[in-house]
Amino acid sequence: MRALRVLLVLVVIFGGLFVAADRLAVNLAEDKAAEKLRASRGLDRTPEVSIKGFPFLTQVAGRSLDEVEAKLGSVEARAEGHTLRIDQMSAQFQDVKLTSDYGSIEGAASATATARITYADLTKASGRNVKVSYAGEKDGRSQVKITPNVPFLDSLTVTGSITVENGNTVRLRADELPVVCRALPGCQAKVRAETDHDWKLDQLPGNLKLDKVTTQADGISISASGKDVKLTG
Repeated sequence: MRALRVLLVLVVIFGGLFVAADRLAVNLAEDKAAEKLRASRGLDRTPEVSIKGFPFLTQVAGRSLDEVEAKLGSVEARAEGHTLRIDQMSAQFQDVKLTSDYGSIEGAASATATARITYADLTKASGRNVKVSYAGEKDGRSQVKITPNVPFLDSLTVTGSITVENGNTVRLRADELPVVCRALPGCQAKVRAETDHDWKLDQLPGNLKLDKVTTQADGISISASGKDVKLTG
């Protein structure tokens, strides 16, 4: 019985040491991956990287991590001299492969990402005091209300659509303009110059592609996904 108790104590001690070593190793790996991700994507701040699954060391031995989550924070998309701030961007990578020297992450079998855009940021990015606000959804399309700053048409408000194009662009477009505007020479061009914008997002990790946008009362939600994704450059 005494030998058994000693054995159990040793198991607990070595088990604790293994857990401690495992957690130390995963923390170091997370820091290294975060720094490489920041450098490869040109981010202003180092993202938060979390490696899921336990134990970490056995995953490393197999050169495959179950899941890696990266919280990128805020990124920016630019168009026509205006910058659109995209907030709360995070990505989840599944079946992540390590390089042969275990020094870096090679890629992931699949990944998804989500982000938010506030109406205040949409308004700011539209320029010239244009106001963008919530308008719900119609026929499966996410809609917004756009109030352009056009002389002699102070009360003009149009409904617009938010879509994603080419896998990397957030597009804002006014729907059909009022009859009064269509009747005035040059009015349509002036209105659309303030309501229609394309913001290209070129800081998505790997080959993730934007695939959906949804309007909500407190902002715009966008999602992205991809296969055979590269996590770091």
